[in-house]
Amino acid sequence: MTDYTTQSIRRSYDRVAEEYARHLFHELEQKPLDRELLNRFAASVAAHGEVCDLGCGPGHVARYLQAAGANVFGIDLSSRMVEQGRQLNPGISFREGNMLALDLPDEALAGITAFYAIVNIPEGSHPAVFREMARILKPGGLLLIAFHVGDEVLQPKELWGQPISMDFLFFQPSSIRLHLEAAGLQVEEIIEREPYAPEVEHQSRRAYIFARKPPR
Repeated sequence: MTDYTTQSIRRSYDRVAEEYARHLFHELEQKPLDRELLNRFAASVAAHGEVCDLGCGPGHVARYLQAAGANVFGIDLSSRMVEQGRQLNPGISFREGNMLALDLPDEALAGITAFYAIVNIPEGSHPAVFREMARILKPGGLLLIAFHVGDEVLQPKELWGQPISMDFLFFQPSSIRLHLEAAGLQVEEIIEREPYAPEVEHQSRRAYIFARKPPR
């Protein structure tokens, strides 16, 4: 992924950060499967160390994980999203970071959530992203990733009234699985669902993958 693409994504999310938080901060209240999977994730990692919510946005997933017992912090490319996270979740740490080069030591984390964190990242950059995730996970550490299913590339010119310049990408679970396994992660489960109601979310099929770094 080029520096220009990265900067375009950052600027776009900076512009929409407040409206993003206003529209999506409470979305998990209407997504029972998402809550169930986050509860499973939190129960698996809670006793094993810190967890990072990558691409955390305004921090609603991190907030849910904390309430479920996880020791969680958030990382996002957008400084304005990080500001929203800090304002809305004062008991959780948020920081800026790029998934392609994370400022975290090797084997630092018990778990990672990445809910739609790859939605703007071209598939050609997935090997680098997943290698970074594998690098910072402890042996036995768990990843839970969510994404839109399909082959579409959406190119909206605005979002919630703000101009943006970034693609929204859909992926096939079989392709994501191959990239995860190539990065050294073991895929444990793939779950798919149809979209919730139009007032809840964009009408796309969703996939969730649990993947684990092999224990030593």
